[in-house]
Amino acid sequence: MPQMRPLDPSFPIDRQIALNAAPVVLVNLFTLDAADEQSFLTSWQDDAAFMKRQPGFISTQLHRAVGDGPTYLNYAVWESNAHFRAAFTHSEFRAKIAVYPASAVASPHLFQKVAVPGVCVA
Repeated sequence: MPQMRPLDPSFPIDRQIALNAAPVVLVNLFTLDAADEQSFLTSWQDDAAFMKRQPGFISTQLHRAVGDGPTYLNYAVWESNAHFRAAFTHSEFRAKIAVYPASAVASPHLFQKVAVPGVCVA
Protein backbone atom coordinates (compact mmCIF):
# COMPACT_ATOMS: atom_id res chain seq x y z
CA MET A 1 0.00 0.00 0.00
CA PRO A 2 1.38 3.44 -0.77
CA GLN A 3 2.40 5.63 2.11
CA MET A 4 0.04 8.58 2.50
CA ARG A 5 1.56 12.06 2.79
CA PRO A 6 -1.15 14.75 2.85
CA LEU A 7 -0.70 17.87 0.73
CA ASP A 8 -2.15 19.74 3.70
CA PRO A 9 -1.17 17.91 6.93
CA SER A 10 -3.77 19.87 8.90
CA PHE A 11 -6.58 18.55 6.69
CA PRO A 12 -5.78 15.07 5.31
CA ILE A 13 -7.94 13.12 2.88
CA ASP A 14 -9.68 11.22 5.69
CA ARG A 15 -11.16 14.51 6.92
CA GLN A 16 -11.89 15.81 3.42
CA ILE A 17 -14.03 12.84 2.41
CA ALA A 18 -16.37 13.49 5.34
CA LEU A 19 -17.52 16.80 3.84
CA ASN A 20 -20.39 17.31 1.42
CA ALA A 21 -19.31 19.06 -1.77
CA ALA A 22 -20.12 18.78 -5.45
CA PRO A 23 -18.50 18.42 -7.88
CA VAL A 24 -15.01 17.55 -6.64
CA VAL A 25 -11.63 16.97 -8.25
CA LEU A 26 -9.18 14.56 -6.68
CA VAL A 27 -5.55 15.55 -7.23
CA ASN A 28 -3.06 12.88 -6.24
CA LEU A 29 0.71 13.30 -6.47
CA PHE A 30 2.74 10.06 -6.46
CA THR A 31 6.45 9.66 -5.92
CA LEU A 32 8.25 6.32 -6.11
CA ASP A 33 11.52 4.58 -6.82
CA ALA A 34 12.44 4.25 -10.50
CA ALA A 35 12.65 0.46 -10.15
CA ASP A 36 8.95 0.39 -9.19
CA GLU A 37 7.64 2.45 -12.09
CA GLN A 38 6.12 -0.39 -14.15
CA SER A 39 4.57 -1.96 -11.05
CA PHE A 40 3.09 1.43 -10.13
CA LEU A 41 1.57 1.88 -13.60
CA THR A 42 0.02 -1.57 -13.50
CA SER A 43 -1.46 -0.93 -10.05
CA TRP A 44 -2.74 2.52 -11.02
CA GLN A 45 -4.38 1.15 -14.17
CA ASP A 46 -6.14 -1.54 -12.13
CA ASP A 47 -7.50 0.84 -9.50
CA ALA A 48 -8.46 3.46 -12.13
CA ALA A 49 -10.47 0.81 -14.00
CA PHE A 50 -12.33 0.09 -10.75
CA MET A 51 -13.02 3.80 -10.16
CA LYS A 52 -14.33 4.26 -13.73
CA ARG A 53 -17.10 1.75 -12.97
CA GLN A 54 -18.27 3.59 -9.83
CA PRO A 55 -21.36 5.82 -9.70
CA GLY A 56 -20.53 9.51 -9.94
CA PHE A 57 -17.17 9.04 -11.68
CA ILE A 58 -16.66 11.51 -14.55
CA SER A 59 -13.05 11.26 -15.74
CA THR A 60 -9.42 10.74 -14.81
CA GLN A 61 -6.01 11.54 -16.28
CA LEU A 62 -2.50 10.48 -15.27
CA HIS A 63 0.52 12.71 -15.97
CA ARG A 64 4.23 11.88 -15.63
CA ALA A 65 6.60 14.62 -14.56
CA VAL A 66 9.11 15.79 -17.12
CA GLY A 67 12.56 14.46 -16.28
CA ASP A 68 14.16 11.28 -15.05
CA GLY A 69 12.43 10.76 -11.71
CA PRO A 70 9.12 8.86 -11.71
CA THR A 71 6.75 11.44 -10.25
CA TYR A 72 3.13 11.21 -11.34
CA LEU A 73 0.10 13.43 -10.96
CA ASN A 74 -3.40 12.01 -11.27
CA TYR A 75 -6.61 13.95 -11.24
CA ALA A 76 -10.10 12.56 -11.23
CA VAL A 77 -13.40 14.41 -11.52
CA TRP A 78 -16.41 13.22 -9.49
CA GLU A 79 -20.03 14.35 -9.46
CA SER A 80 -19.86 14.70 -5.67
CA ASN A 81 -17.74 14.00 -2.66
CA ALA A 82 -20.34 11.43 -1.56
CA HIS A 83 -19.67 9.45 -4.76
CA PHE A 84 -15.91 9.71 -4.30
CA ARG A 85 -16.18 8.71 -0.63
CA ALA A 86 -18.18 5.59 -1.49
CA ALA A 87 -15.58 4.52 -4.07
CA PHE A 88 -12.53 5.47 -1.96
CA THR A 89 -13.75 3.55 1.08
CA HIS A 90 -15.02 0.53 -0.89
CA SER A 91 -13.33 -2.70 0.26
CA GLU A 92 -12.45 -3.68 -3.33
CA PHE A 93 -10.63 -0.37 -3.89
CA ARG A 94 -8.80 -0.65 -0.55
CA ALA A 95 -7.58 -4.12 -1.62
CA LYS A 96 -6.36 -2.71 -4.96
CA ILE A 97 -4.27 0.06 -3.42
CA ALA A 98 -2.68 -2.46 -1.04
CA VAL A 99 -0.67 -3.86 -3.97
CA TYR A 100 1.03 -0.60 -4.92
CA PRO A 101 4.83 -0.81 -4.62
CA ALA A 102 6.21 -0.12 -1.14
CA SER A 103 8.21 2.88 -2.39
CA ALA A 104 5.07 4.70 -3.59
CA VAL A 105 4.04 7.79 -1.65
CA ALA A 106 0.59 9.21 -2.42
CA SER A 107 -0.54 12.74 -1.61
CA PRO A 108 -4.29 12.88 -2.35
CA HIS A 109 -6.33 16.05 -1.91
CA LEU A 110 -9.83 17.12 -2.98
CA PHE A 111 -10.52 20.41 -4.73
CA GLN A 112 -13.41 22.38 -6.21
CA LYS A 113 -13.25 24.66 -9.24
CA VAL A 114 -13.04 28.39 -8.60
CA ALA A 115 -14.39 31.09 -10.89
CA VAL A 116 -12.02 33.95 -11.63
CA PRO A 117 -13.71 36.66 -13.71
CA GLY A 118 -12.21 36.95 -17.16
CA VAL A 119 -9.99 33.91 -16.68
CA CYS A 120 -11.94 30.75 -15.80
CA VAL A 121 -15.39 29.52 -14.82
CA ALA A 122 -16.43 27.29 -11.95
